[in-house]
Amino acid sequence: MWCWLEARSHPEGDGVDFQVLLKGRSASSLLCLEDRRMPKKAKPTGKGKEEGSVPCKQLKMEATCGPPSALNFESPGDLFESLISPIKTETFFREFWEKQPLLLQRDDPAVATYYQSLFRLSDLKSLCSRGMYYGRDINVCRCVNGKKKVLNKDGKVHFLQLRKDFDQKRATIQFHQPQRFKDELWRIQEKLECYFGSLVGSNVYITPAGSQGLPPHYDDVEVFILQLEGEKHWRLYRPTVPLARGCSVESEDRVGTPALEFTLKPGDFLYFPRGTIHQADTPPGLAHSTHVTISTYQNNSWGDFLLDTISGLVFDTAKEDLEFRAGIPRQLLLQVDATAVATRRLSGFLRTLADRLEGTKELLSADMKKDFIMNRLPPYYMGDQAELSTPGGRLPRLDSTVRLQFKDHTIFTVGPDQDQSDETQEKMVYIYHSLKNRRETHMMGNDETESHGLRFPLSHMDALKQIWGHSAISVKDLKLTTDEEKENLVLSLWTECLIQVV
Repeated sequence: MWCWLEARSHPEGDGVDFQVLLKGRSASSLLCLEDRRMPKKAKPTGKGKEEGSVPCKQLKMEATCGPPSALNFESPGDLFESLISPIKTETFFREFWEKQPLLLQRDDPAVATYYQSLFRLSDLKSLCSRGMYYGRDINVCRCVNGKKKVLNKDGKVHFLQLRKDFDQKRATIQFHQPQRFKDELWRIQEKLECYFGSLVGSNVYITPAGSQGLPPHYDDVEVFILQLEGEKHWRLYRPTVPLARGCSVESEDRVGTPALEFTLKPGDFLYFPRGTIHQADTPPGLAHSTHVTISTYQNNSWGDFLLDTISGLVFDTAKEDLEFRAGIPRQLLLQVDATAVATRRLSGFLRTLADRLEGTKELLSADMKKDFIMNRLPPYYMGDQAELSTPGGRLPRLDSTVRLQFKDHTIFTVGPDQDQSDETQEKMVYIYHSLKNRRETHMMGNDETESHGLRFPLSHMDALKQIWGHSAISVKDLKLTTDEEKENLVLSLWTECLIQVV
């Protein structure tokens, strides 16, 4: 059973009214991601300049224009809590996350003004002049008789034609990944990626009055909707596939009557879990509606993590356990049904892997960690992006104290040495970061995505954990055998802008 909870906040005073609107089953969501490639060992830049001669860069966290932010960007946690305000984070994850929808109707002019600044219909003219293309950047569509009708032209989008389809054909304009061009959405989504540890994408939907862009459907992501312009009428239905792993259109006769029905206005917020069946239209007689759908947690389940870690676990166990290297029975692959012998042997192997996993300190992530860090947004920085990955400040020495920077944009993991053959592969520690990622390709399925980072011998793991685990640490206190190793480690991290001298 779940209860639908609407929290209506009042701009005057701190009170919140909670209304139980419905009891029933579960609900769920919207969007989609992808990408890949491998690391090279960074080399120190020599002796560099004299200490103190390189200015230390600071991120410019203020927006350069627009209304005052209605969100708190002090930390990823602060950002998320301000996004769902007045609901507290603990309440959200206990009562709503992956369970049921949350509607926040705020009636707050300041929040409405800020939301409107994130994306407007009027932004399309200048964006089209920068070279937008149908399919890649923009879709034009309309729901006709319960089906999605795509009205895209070929090639480059021309604003006058786009506006004509919008006005005359009553078509919805879907703008893909606006964070590539809108700084404040970049700012929001970068912080959310830090908070969730998962890719965060977005789509803007602009729908004329009396029209609907998409038929009832569900998606495989957690969805956060911000209403930017006009009003949008929503209908949510009980899921046919709770926490769905795929996307699907559902026919009107299959979804039945709406479990929840409401209208969003500028400044309003809606969350629903993946799998939630939904459809939305702009009421007739009103201005157009613009909303942004921010989505996350695609392919980020325990099942995905198990698939990601099990391959490394099997690989390591097979190197040490003779039974794992023994051949399977002859003609096993030709059998129609699983044999009792094969089932029994596989069950035994799984128990062996479970026992080994219980005693493992390092979870080997084959792809998930790397794919996330390679494809996420770079840190929000209102300046030349190249400055972000250019070392600054004093060179680290043996007598220096250093601290990690951009911790939320860095991961390290253990994996086989890619430069050795399968017979002799040793474990290495890989450091990956997103400082050099390209904002303009975020969530666009770019096959040429490149990884950025470093690799170290496994013997450096304890020293790296010291740097990651302390707010600041003396270089000479690092757990490495020689002073040369200590200096080389911090210099390598410094060249990648991952540490600074304090």
